[in-house]
Amino acid sequence: MEKQFKALKAAFPHTIPVMTGYLFLGVAFGILLTSKGYHFIWAIIMSLLIYAGSMQFVAVEILTSIFNPLNAFLITLMVNARHLFYGLSMLTKFRGTGKYKPYLIFGLTDETYSLLCSCEIPDDVDKNQFMFYTTLLNQTYWIVASAAGALLGSVFTFNTEGIDFVMTALFIVIFINQWKSQKNHTPALIGLGGSVLCLLLFGPDNFIIPSMILIIAALTIFKKSVEKGVE
Repeated sequence: MEKQFKALKAAFPHTIPVMTGYLFLGVAFGILLTSKGYHFIWAIIMSLLIYAGSMQFVAVEILTSIFNPLNAFLITLMVNARHLFYGLSMLTKFRGTGKYKPYLIFGLTDETYSLLCSCEIPDDVDKNQFMFYTTLLNQTYWIVASAAGALLGSVFTFNTEGIDFVMTALFIVIFINQWKSQKNHTPALIGLGGSVLCLLLFGPDNFIIPSMILIIAALTIFKKSVEKGVE
């Protein structure tokens, strides 16, 4: 039990920026869902079982439109396709995680992925438990925020225009922290350069998947150089 608490205590400070972003967006999601006539309990169920922030917003529109299973499947695949690349890059990190592995895979959101890639785990803390509590804390924030927003949305009317910029700001903060914590900035520059290039080539609506393919290819090609720079 002491080891569990130590891992929880070590993970919590790293999740505070995520908590801030999730509180705003989770509340916005809850408000949006109840504004479409759904009971607040559905916000909790969706955040507990789906737990995919951007897709949950899209799901609200799918639920309020004409039912089309194929269309829903394709939209879900496009919105969450980036997680295929997240999963591939976490194969080594999740190896040997035992009973925690199914939940770590389920809870691998954009923000959790960023934290698990950038956080330095203390030597006296169990790595598997640290990753588990990081993931669990982030989902807990999202569930609580969604429930709070749904309850507020049942009583009041809010204008949530522009609130989604909170997550953009959160990713900027995570990027800066990762930049400061690493001496070798080659992977970050490859990621930034690849994303900008694909944004210019494919536009803001279609650049995410091409940029991830380009980044993975570049990191694979320059793997030895990157690893040498880390040493």
